[in-house]
Amino acid sequence: MPIAFDRIRRARPLLGTFVEIEVAAGPDRAAAIDAAFDAVAEVHRLMSFHQRDSDVSRINRNAGIRPTRVHAWTFQVLEAALRMHRCSKGVFDVAVAPALQAMGLLPGLDDAPITVPEGRLTEAIELSPDHTVRLLSPAIAIDLGGIAKGFAVDRAIEVLRGFDIPGGLVNAGGDLRVFGQGSHTVHLRHPGDPLRLLARIELTNEALASTARRFDLIDGAAPGVSAIIDPLTGKPPGDIAGATVRAPSCMIADALTKVVMISGTGAGDVLTHYGASALLISADGEMQITSDWPQAVHLAA
Repeated sequence: MPIAFDRIRRARPLLGTFVEIEVAAGPDRAAAIDAAFDAVAEVHRLMSFHQRDSDVSRINRNAGIRPTRVHAWTFQVLEAALRMHRCSKGVFDVAVAPALQAMGLLPGLDDAPITVPEGRLTEAIELSPDHTVRLLSPAIAIDLGGIAKGFAVDRAIEVLRGFDIPGGLVNAGGDLRVFGQGSHTVHLRHPGDPLRLLARIELTNEALASTARRFDLIDGAAPGVSAIIDPLTGKPPGDIAGATVRAPSCMIADALTKVVMISGTGAGDVLTHYGASALLISADGEMQITSDWPQAVHLAA
């Protein structure tokens, strides 16, 4: 049963979405929320593809030229991304930025012509113990949009716990994590119709992330192409309409949604490795849920 807290809730525009923080009663909770937002803003500053002075932009400008020293958080996310790359046999790949640029989903770099290299390219990223990153080819560009938002949520939770907040939730546009006693109810929308409720999910001390094909809310509710790129083909996957992943951390849940969108039911081994569960909707509307999760998922009528 969901627990009732004396809660306060705040929201700010960050990470290209609205970030919502909700906390239970606790000492200095207003200061705790401000500090948690500051942590999210720092992740945005470090890992944005769009900001010229971010770690990601500096890495991309130095591709094939020189290594780039980065913040410890950026280095931590890249380490996690490379581990996910290896575990998923190359399916998760942060070096798909040129394909996203070619689709118009990311801006070009300094008006340079966009060339989309072939193959899975994360192997062309070198990390050194002194927190430097080297891209081995000038044709390589990275984008941490598939993992950094979840990392930001985790950092915000860490800050709140440091203020002795007993429980709460951080939600960054559907990538969320809860902590403390009792459960939190999350309502999941159908990936084929954002106005339709798909399921109600109960979470306790865990994270949830969802992704789906993009929607144009001006032209209508029909789903468009996905902003997720299969690194093997350089194109968006077509078999899965949406995926939701439950995991111990939001960074892992965030990254795994991309693996599930690309691999579908073939992502089982990766999910097991990370202690995660998944719900996916195929392009033809069929729903599948991993066997360890149905007890926490309540489907809408």
